[in-house]
Amino acid sequence: MRSPWTAMWALCACFFMIMLDSTIVTVAIPTMLTDLNANLNEIVWVNSVYLLANTVPLLITGRLGDRFGPKNVLVAGLVAFTVASAWSGLASSAGELIAARALQGLGAALMTPQTLSFITRLFPPEKRGVPISVWGAVAGVATLAGPVLGGLLVEHVGWQWIFLINLPIGVVSLVIALVALPNWQPRRGLRFDPIGTLLCAAGLLALVYGVQNAQHYHWGTVAGPVTIVHILIAGVALLAAFVYRQVTVRTREPLVPNELFRNSTFTYANLAHAAMGFAMTGMFLPLVLFLQTVLGLTALESSALALPMALTAACAAGLSGALWHRIGARNLIIAGFGTLAVAVGALVYQAAPDTDPATLIPGLALAGLGIGFVFSPLTTVATTGMPPELAGAASGVFNTARQVGGVLGSAATGLVLQLGVAFAVPDAARRYSERLPVRYREEFVDRITEAANTASQFDSSRPPVPDDLDPAVADIVRRIVTGVFHDGFTVATKASLMLPIAVLLLGIVAATGIRPPRRNPEVPIPAQPQSGQRADGA
Repeated sequence: MRSPWTAMWALCACFFMIMLDSTIVTVAIPTMLTDLNANLNEIVWVNSVYLLANTVPLLITGRLGDRFGPKNVLVAGLVAFTVASAWSGLASSAGELIAARALQGLGAALMTPQTLSFITRLFPPEKRGVPISVWGAVAGVATLAGPVLGGLLVEHVGWQWIFLINLPIGVVSLVIALVALPNWQPRRGLRFDPIGTLLCAAGLLALVYGVQNAQHYHWGTVAGPVTIVHILIAGVALLAAFVYRQVTVRTREPLVPNELFRNSTFTYANLAHAAMGFAMTGMFLPLVLFLQTVLGLTALESSALALPMALTAACAAGLSGALWHRIGARNLIIAGFGTLAVAVGALVYQAAPDTDPATLIPGLALAGLGIGFVFSPLTTVATTGMPPELAGAASGVFNTARQVGGVLGSAATGLVLQLGVAFAVPDAARRYSERLPVRYREEFVDRITEAANTASQFDSSRPPVPDDLDPAVADIVRRIVTGVFHDGFTVATKASLMLPIAVLLLGIVAATGIRPPRRNPEVPIPAQPQSGQRADGA
């Protein structure tokens, strides 16, 4: 008899790799800007396109597992993910890397819903607490481990290896999945809703594209008569049409079955999950750029600062499985959101051009504590009582909520950061220009403003200094330009980090609506294996 935990570890390996790649890119952004001769908007898209491609298909890929069997879909996604990782590591331009990351995100979208769906089939309801806690811990720890591992790879072997490291992990995971995962097959076929799928995909794409590129196009024309505002309105309208169709469709299986939301706890858990995805993804981009651009840390040094956060998240995730039974899952989730909000607020307060990086460690460790206290109990309350025939759909919805939050967090925080740079850096340049001779002030401000508006230059060691300056004046410019960029970047970082704090407060509001299950919940429809397979994987 094969233990279900053998299959569980295979699922954790796949899920760890998926979550790791959602944040591992952030620490390599400054290096990639230089090596690929790219601007900030393009490199932000390297991360955002992965999140987008991992988000849009989640609802349909969750149903694909219900239709073709979770093992078949997971293996297909694992192959695509591994191939795309190799392509990403070999990419020679920002455009090629963005395309490879899109394929990688699609592979992740095929795998992600199947991991949680398998848990609901492998373990009976009364025994799901521990495996779901492990699944939640993997999500939190992998997300935080991304910057740490990324820093080590960028520092010693190059940014390409943040993708190439997936090759051995992917191959090993594939072998384990083929051997250890039971091949359940559905008892009935599903009639998918292609119109609903198209509405969902187009709506999310338009919304995220509009937010991501708003500053790049100066909130104006994108092509012909189409503007950023038009794209955003179209995205909202398409998503509204998708929701209406999901409620009214009768002839085919909806991507989001209405039965899932008859339990209000599932609804509130998804809202809280989206808030956490937004906050976690949104806080990394400005924080990494601040550490490397303003404080002058290397990729390895900045990733080392994330290590306390990963360690406390792992410890908190391990404790949360026992704590939520004593103090209540809702209370623990609210405490986790509040702790993370306080931690990010402390980082905002401490951020300054002359901040000692070591003083940020307590705030980062506190952030990890908050994250670790949220994932496991939140996943538990969302999935308790999930009937097997809706396992794929529910898993798809739950993961979509986090990913939608992550995509919007990456895009919105990137937007605020670019806006902050566009306004704060020129403002600092005007202040610092008072130290220059009058005849050089206007040109100095203009060049700094141009660099800030295009978001293409973030290295103060190569300032935009006019070629015809006197040597003495040029030396003054090189000294004061560092202060200009550092002051402006600090202001932009503080502004962009306030956005995750606001969303975390909304997460607390959502968490208050959660009605936690009893310790041993009674579920009317127990999880049963299909096609003659046992729940223990035999």
